[in-house]
Amino acid sequence: MSSESIRTAVVGASGYSGQELLRLLLMHPVVDLAAVTSRQEAGRPLADVFPRIRGAAKIAGLEFIEPDIDAIAATGARCAFLALPHGVAYEFAAGLLEKGIRVIDLSADFRLNDPAVYAEFYGGDHPSPELMREAVYGLPEFRADEIREARLVASPGCYPTSILVPLLPLVKAGLVEANSIAVSSVSGASGAGKKADASLLFAEVNESVRAYGAPKHRHLSEIEQELSLAAGKPVRISFVPHLMPVTAGICTTIFCETTGNETLSGAIGETYAAAYGDAPFVRVLGENRFPDTKHVTGTNHVDIGWVEDRRTGRLILFSVEDNLGKGASSQAIQSFNLMFGLPETTGLLNY
Repeated sequence: MSSESIRTAVVGASGYSGQELLRLLLMHPVVDLAAVTSRQEAGRPLADVFPRIRGAAKIAGLEFIEPDIDAIAATGARCAFLALPHGVAYEFAAGLLEKGIRVIDLSADFRLNDPAVYAEFYGGDHPSPELMREAVYGLPEFRADEIREARLVASPGCYPTSILVPLLPLVKAGLVEANSIAVSSVSGASGAGKKADASLLFAEVNESVRAYGAPKHRHLSEIEQELSLAAGKPVRISFVPHLMPVTAGICTTIFCETTGNETLSGAIGETYAAAYGDAPFVRVLGENRFPDTKHVTGTNHVDIGWVEDRRTGRLILFSVEDNLGKGASSQAIQSFNLMFGLPETTGLLNY
């Protein structure tokens, strides 16, 4: 591993994902934080906005600046993380790439391959279809080689990561009927972002669980895209997300039918072993094991378990992750490590 520092910018760092990204970058052994932007907090020291990181050597004298492409480039940044809302990130991605800065986008602006699908799920035409086609979908367990060479990485959404990690190996292996898939996920309230919304007030969220975003949550677009690529045919699934009264964490349950009438016996475990035997952040717990969000919050891990329901002929998969971690910030850093020739685990084994 190179000991050379990598000057890095974070664009849009005042939200929950941006805050978690900053925390992790401050612990990264080769990251030199060059610029941190926020329109809302411009001119304020980072430690004043995020007291948790007060005293960190890497932020000494560092203030939030306005999100200006020329100003970011002038810092000598080699990579920029975009922790911005969808519909905003593309403006900065194009300009930063022109300056020779590699970009990791945490928004949805570049996750899709088809501009028509983007228009359907996000509204309006995509302004940079050529960059949309260039971007690499940043799921490191499946796109590591492409990520290493990429100028632009589109980091996956939180729900898609929790769904695709358990499903993709089985769909590729032909073990499940791809169009039989139904998914129920529950997420912590931080997944909604840092915004003023009466439905997210403590008194509204606490001691309550509710569904939302059905039947066409925006994340369906990238989930179905990646499943279709794995299956080699169009795939449509049912997906219902829920809000649960915790800050962070996603628990996903996936129902699907197996191919043929035979039981899968050891095929699922063998398929997972082949897919994830060398994957440092996917922990396959095994059959009849039920993963728990408390064991992954604050980490970059996804834990997977499953059961075979022979009575109904269904396979039921379970996964858990931290929506701010593997679902956002730490997964983006995992891609950063690949892009700069570092071990995937650099700065991320913070149990």
